[in-house]
This record gives sequence, structure tokens and C-alpha cells, in this order.
Amino acid sequence: MKKVLLVLTSADEIVGNPTGYTLSEAAHPWKVFRDAGHVVDFASIKGGTPPVDPNSRRDEITELFEEDEAVKAGLHNTAKVEFVEADQYDAIYLVGGHGTMVDFRGNEHLGRLVKAVADAGAVVSAVCHGPAGLLDVELANGLRLVEGRKVSAFTDSEEERLGRTDLMPFLLSSELEAQGANLVQAEDWEECVSVDDLLVTGQNPASAAGVAKEVVKILTTLVREEKAEEKAASEELRAEKDAEKADDAEE
Repeated sequence: MKKVLLVLTSADEIVGNPTGYTLSEAAHPWKVFRDAGHVVDFASIKGGTPPVDPNSRRDEITELFEEDEAVKAGLHNTAKVEFVEADQYDAIYLVGGHGTMVDFRGNEHLGRLVKAVADAGAVVSAVCHGPAGLLDVELANGLRLVEGRKVSAFTDSEEERLGRTDLMPFLLSSELEAQGANLVQAEDWEECVSVDDLLVTGQNPASAAGVAKEVVKILTTLVREEKAEEKAASEELRAEKDAEKADDAEE
């Protein structure tokens, strides 16, 4: 069992238009992680209850998400990213929604959290507009997090087709590419998930569950590696004790 942190926007408005996090982009990953047996916590930029984008589409999974008592409690008073300890989590998932275009990029506390998770060798993931939180993050090796990495995010074309280009402070995919990301894109609204080592990203709402599934694969591998290391250490300890017993018997 691993711990995963879902990070949500606190912005409820963008140029006078209501916004927030996209409900399915939190609900679908939550179900994937929960079904895999992992613990899911919630955090947001300002803490407290994060706003749901009123344009969010609902389905059976979002209904399950909204009715779950643990989720209700977690979302009622999310941790403020400023106070989240990165070493408590094995993966971080930046939930999308247009609100992230307001408060993810340039937030020093989120940037510090993402950097700490990445530098610790944990999984960094994001979907749709969530990769806005990957921009400007510089790792301990001096490289930007997205530099030279495969990244999928909401495309400029999808933004244009929504008619929201003029509302955006920047175009996400263009900015990622400007920072050295190797963009991986599918047709508008089609699922597209990119995995580059411990960085997992998705293009749009249709990719939310897929990103979580890839994260689960990585976490499963990590669990197996840890168990293998524990077994090897146990066998080594047993061998040492057996050797000590043999030495005592000879004496």
C-alpha cells in the first residue's frame, strides 16, 4: 500500500468566469488508486474546500466520489500545499481544471512540493491543465522538470475549440514546449497518456484514469522491488546468524 496525494486548484474564477477543478479528473484517478489499495489524500493551493468547475461532467464514478464519506471529509478541509511534507507520499497527482491556470504556475509552495517529490524519486503525475504545476520547476540536477521529457497536456487546439483561448493567461502546451518538453498529443478529446520514467501525464479528461493506471503500475513495481530487497536482507541476516551458530558449535 502506497500513499498518493491529489492536488487541487483553489481558484474559482478565471477572468470573471466560474472555474475550479474538473470533477472527473479527481474522481476517476481516486477510484483507480483506491481500487488498487492505495491511500489517497487531498491538498489544495489555499487549503479548505476546493471549488468544483460547474461545467464538470458527472457519471457513476463522480457520483461515487462525491458520496464517499472519506472523500467528503478529505475535501471539506484539504491540506494547504504549503504545509504538505513531500516525504509522506509515494506519488503526487496534479488534478486538472481551468482553475489550475490561475494558481498552479508560479505558486512557490506547489513548485517546492513537486520538486521535492521528483528529487526524492517518487512519482509525479498530472492531467489536462494539471501540468501547469510542472512549469518552471527546476530539479536538483539543474534541469527543468519537463526538459527533454515526454509530456501530454491539454492542447492549444482543444483550448481553441472550447473557445477559451482568450481567457487563458498562457497556452499550456505551448509553454511546456517552450520549456523543453517533448509534447505527445492525440486528436482532440482522445485519450493520451505519456510515461517518461517517473513522470506520468495525460492530455485531457479522457486521460485521467489512464494516468492513474500508469502510476499504479509504477507503484506496483516499486512495491515488488521493496519486497525483493526486504527478502534479500532477511536472507542475508539469516545466513549471518547461521554462520554465527556454526562458529559457536565449532568452539
